[in-house]
Amino acid sequence: MDRQIVYELVREARHTSAPDIAEQVGVSAPTVRNRIRRLESEGVIRGYHAHVDYERLGGRLTNLFLCTASATDRKRFAERVLEVPGVVNVREVMTGDEDLHVVVVGSDMADIRRIAREIAALGVHIDDEDLLYREHFRPYAPFAADETEPDPPVTGIADISDDADVVEVTVGEEAPIVGKSLESAAEEGLLDEGVLVVSVETEDRDGVTPDGTTVVSGGERVTLFSRTGLAEETLRVFTGQ
Repeated sequence: MDRQIVYELVREARHTSAPDIAEQVGVSAPTVRNRIRRLESEGVIRGYHAHVDYERLGGRLTNLFLCTASATDRKRFAERVLEVPGVVNVREVMTGDEDLHVVVVGSDMADIRRIAREIAALGVHIDDEDLLYREHFRPYAPFAADETEPDPPVTGIADISDDADVVEVTVGEEAPIVGKSLESAAEEGLLDEGVLVVSVETEDRDGVTPDGTTVVSGGERVTLFSRTGLAEETLRVFTGQ
């Protein structure tokens, strides 16, 4: 649900209301508003920005500088560069040269050169530059709601040590564990001793930490952890596939 909300906001935040998103996601508008507030408080949604064509505002020029800064001080340099008048965006790139991508807006080429001098004066080397003509955006496609292609039952795998796995699965409606508590599933041998159910989430409820009395239902999203890796048979217990 969070991913679909993010998709709709990135697609068109200005003309998209909570009721519009609710209709797309299949929940109530208050649920969407609560989710958006939580995504904002958790730093997932970090802001809402206007996509501006500066050329139409007095014929201003938009320029991209590819710069190199010291890797250990990259964040400090990025913050200082952002304070230069005319700089509108700074991206930190993780590795290699040209680790700062700086977008600037100037009234003319003389103004662009002035911005370049001020950036260089901070100790940032400008390796290359280009005039930007047009920029295109689109939301991240895998976050879109697609009723014709359901999500795969196994949606996330993270290796956190040599053998340990954290896996997120969607419980199949006919899965062997449906209708059973975690305690009874363990007693029946459906759950390996080393498998821990970390979280259970439904469309109407955020992820909660379960205990032995928690009953698993079809359609829930379950996060599993195992120090020795999760066997396919364990996944079939939850997915039915």
